[in-house]
Amino acid sequence: MKQRILVAIALIGVLIGGAFVTHFYRVFFASNTAFETASKEVLIPSKYTQRAAYDTLSKTVKRIDLFQQAATRKGYSPIPGRFIFEKGMNNNEMINRLRAENKPLKLTFNNKQTLMHLAGFVAKKIEADSISIATAFSDTTFLQEIGFTPENVFSICIPNTYEFFWNTNARQFRDRMLLEYNRFWTPKREAARRKMKLERTEVISLAAIVQLESYRVAERPTVAGVYLNRIRKRMRLQADPTIIYVLKRRANDFDLDIRRVLYEDLKIKSPYNTYRNRGVPPGPITMPDVSAIDAVLFAEKHKYLYFVADPDRTGYHLFATTLSQHNKNKKKYTTWLRQRNIYR
Repeated sequence: MKQRILVAIALIGVLIGGAFVTHFYRVFFASNTAFETASKEVLIPSKYTQRAAYDTLSKTVKRIDLFQQAATRKGYSPIPGRFIFEKGMNNNEMINRLRAENKPLKLTFNNKQTLMHLAGFVAKKIEADSISIATAFSDTTFLQEIGFTPENVFSICIPNTYEFFWNTNARQFRDRMLLEYNRFWTPKREAARRKMKLERTEVISLAAIVQLESYRVAERPTVAGVYLNRIRKRMRLQADPTIIYVLKRRANDFDLDIRRVLYEDLKIKSPYNTYRNRGVPPGPITMPDVSAIDAVLFAEKHKYLYFVADPDRTGYHLFATTLSQHNKNKKKYTTWLRQRNIYR
């Protein structure tokens, strides 16, 4: 009888032990992913991190109760960030990843028309929203510290590919842009800027005009040379892209399709109207890429003062040193426009 009792106790122990081992395995080592793709991005926000994390994870794992048991035993406390899970991962693996593997993402931007356009684009990639990003750039204290204005602070956003953590906030993004802006100004670029006696922001503003004047990268140094020649002679830049910018800004619609600048447009009072004002505009009229900035810094040396679109070569221009030659080139271009009924 006693032997039977011992055997029964032993069997119960084995069963309990087996149940414990089975449960332990299910909690920590059994696959617990609920998605069918090879991997899944998991975003844990900075606000309401604990609650939001489990709301997100409940849609990512099959058994949130088992995940929470594993998390409690491992002392896991959610932290914000971007994490990548692979299909078939167990709770132990997922928790370890959530603790230590906040994955950065690559953020590439260029050709954004305004700071708000950039803010809207960036807000789709990182946690910060567009309003907070724009507000960070316009912060009065920040602008005073770096010597910028609301009009030219967009200059610090140099288009490139950068790595950011998803949980980057607006100020962190802004400060990173300022850091990259200062890095951009290498000794070689600084020397070129000082030689032409332009401020950094003026170089960026002029580069924005050059970029909109010519999408042919190889031609940009020539176009830049024209504007620098005008600046040296104290001529107005008379750049049509600045008028188009004024019209879009006045209409508060940067999607307007303006194909021609009319004479009446040249009379509009605006600090961006380079037909009325000497020098470069108070800020960039678009985000110039690096090729446009370097086209200004290392512009072609020539005597051209005028240029107009070349109707025979799409994207290129006809350059002239005298107004009479320019008028001949311009007549050729306007005739081409009339033949195709191109009006605004």
